[in-house]
Formats: sequence, structure tokens, C-alpha cells
Amino acid sequence: MNDVLISDEKIIDSLSDGVYVCDRNRRIVYWSKSAERITGWRSEDVLGRACLEDILNHVDKDGHQLCGEEYCPLHRAMITGVTTNVPIIVFARCKDGHRVPTQVTTAPIHNEAGEIVGGVETFRDVSPILVDLERAQKIQKQALQYDLPEDPRLRFSTFFMSYDIVGGDFYAIQPLDADRYAFLLADMEGHGVAAALYAMHLSILWNRHFNLMKSPAAFAAAINADLVKIFGSVVTFATAMCGVIDARAGTLIFTGAGGPTPIIIHENWTVDEPKSTGPPLGVMEDIPYQEKTVNLKPGDSILLFSDGAVEIQNANQEWLGVDGFTQILKDLNYPQMPLRMEMLEEVLLKFSNDIRLQDDITIIEARYSGY
Repeated sequence: MNDVLISDEKIIDSLSDGVYVCDRNRRIVYWSKSAERITGWRSEDVLGRACLEDILNHVDKDGHQLCGEEYCPLHRAMITGVTTNVPIIVFARCKDGHRVPTQVTTAPIHNEAGEIVGGVETFRDVSPILVDLERAQKIQKQALQYDLPEDPRLRFSTFFMSYDIVGGDFYAIQPLDADRYAFLLADMEGHGVAAALYAMHLSILWNRHFNLMKSPAAFAAAINADLVKIFGSVVTFATAMCGVIDARAGTLIFTGAGGPTPIIIHENWTVDEPKSTGPPLGVMEDIPYQEKTVNLKPGDSILLFSDGAVEIQNANQEWLGVDGFTQILKDLNYPQMPLRMEMLEEVLLKFSNDIRLQDDITIIEARYSGY
């Protein structure tokens, strides 16, 4: 049997994934047949041109531009020398102008001396997957659409930014009576569809056990018991914070379950960080959760947030933490200025020195006027 010699180019062109190669200046030196098929761009259209020359023009799900240097995965691979699987769906612009959702991997290319001389990117069309994810996203958005209470004594705002098309955070706010407002903020471990499905189940548990919210500790215990049964042998959990704000009495009663503690920012910009710690939900049965009561002052801002807002690492492996998060808020002139998620995200991204924040972020804000 004769050996059949097949060129590297023929092998790459036979792949279903698109492949292109750039030099250190990000000029395209190779463009595969599947890259042509997926994008409509032919080799003669792109060879010799810089990949950032309005060709694929990658954006993420929120429309953020990834081309350039700071947020470009291929550029980062060539600078850092690290192969990267971009965990989120990115959208590439096709020759006819429409965008195709892709999953991307980038890697540096070394010469025989070990020097980085270029980079290679492979990308896969995930349009069928996106259809299902967008349907799931609509369901998730509906589950999170609660009418916020209209009470001049206590004004709520909510902010939610998912890491991927669907997220693993869940939150709810609902009146107990004319003065008291119950809340839950929970963050499922992990990302992706499984975390999103578990988060959606929390909506069912919220409605099932809402009558227990007069005692946040009893509510947390009931949610924990149900999640232990649901998770079974699956190693996962939910960190959470639940509680009640009483607009008449001026109190916050809350129970922690592994999530970040709330922060209370006073008008003079002193910050309180009351502690109420308990284990995450769904880990073990018969957990005795505890409650913490905090007296509020007129002008206080109460912030509850998932750990995606504070568990952010920079290039020096330093964690942002709650102190760093509150300093960012102060630098943004909060609470004199309203909390704007796009500005907060920009500052958090700058701190992380990454192309995207690595977790869902949910923030519940309650401004207490006392009258």
C-alpha cells in the first residue's frame, strides 16, 4: 500500500473550522477554504491585509469591539505566548455585512528559535447553538422581570450583566406588605446552560417558599433543603443573600449563604459592611442559617451584589475585593451620581486587563430616604 502524501494546506482546508494565520503585525498570510465558506471572504480579499482592517471585525454579545489590541484574543496570544480558548461566543462580520456567531481559539506560532512570529486563529460557526441560547435568554429575562416597588421611602434599582448569552445569577424583589420588601440574590456556581437552568429553578423556589421570607433564615434553610435534593450527586452550589428591608422601621434583616455581604454607604461616605455568613445553598442538609439586623439612616444606599463584581483579578494577580469595589464607586461619585452599569463595567475591565469580565454581575440597589 503506497503512502499518500497530503500537504498541510490540504489538511487544514478539509477542516470544518475556519483557520487563518497572521504575522506579528497581524497581516493575514493564510486563509483556509472553510474560513471562506463561513464568512464569504475569499483569500484574495484578505491576504496581505491586517485582520483588524474591518474584515471580521469581531464583537461580543454586547456589541463591544474586540479588534484592536487591548481586547483582541489573537493579539493577546502573540503577546503572552499562551493558547486561548475564548469561552464566549463572538460575532464575526461576513463579507455581505451580516454577523455569524463563532467560537474562537487562538494560539501563537513560534519559529525554530522559539520566537513568536505570528498567530493562528480557528473559529467555528455556532449559529444552531445560538438559536437555542437566545430562546433561553428570553425566558431568563422574563423570569427576572419583576415590577420594582414604588415607595418614596425606598427606591430600588437592579443591574444584571450576564457573562454569556445566558447567566447563572438570579434575583427577585417583592413586597411582603405595605412597608416590608423581600429580596433574594443568588449566584449559581459555574457558567453556561446548566448554571442558567439551575438559576431559573430558583425562580420556582422563590415563589414556593416566599411565605417564609418573614424570616430570611427560615427561607434560606428551605431553599437549601430543596437544592440539596435537586443537585443530588452533582457537585454544584449557589451562593446567596436574602433578606427584608422595612421602610417604616428603617431596618435591614438579612441572611448570608456564601455570597458577598451587603454594603451600606452613608451620605458622608462612610461604609458599613455588616457580616452574616453561612455556607452556600445546596451543599449539605440541615444548615442553621443566621440573621443579621442593621438599622438604616435616611440617605443610606444599600448595595447587594454577586461575587462577579468583586472577585476580579488584575495582571499582577491582585484581587479587587469589596474595598476596591467601593473605591471604584466613590471614584464614580456614587451615590451623588446614579449607578451606571456601562461606566462601572468599563472601570472593572480596565482593572482586570482582560477582554471580558469573567463572571455574571448582578447588583441590587436600594436607596432609603426614611420618609
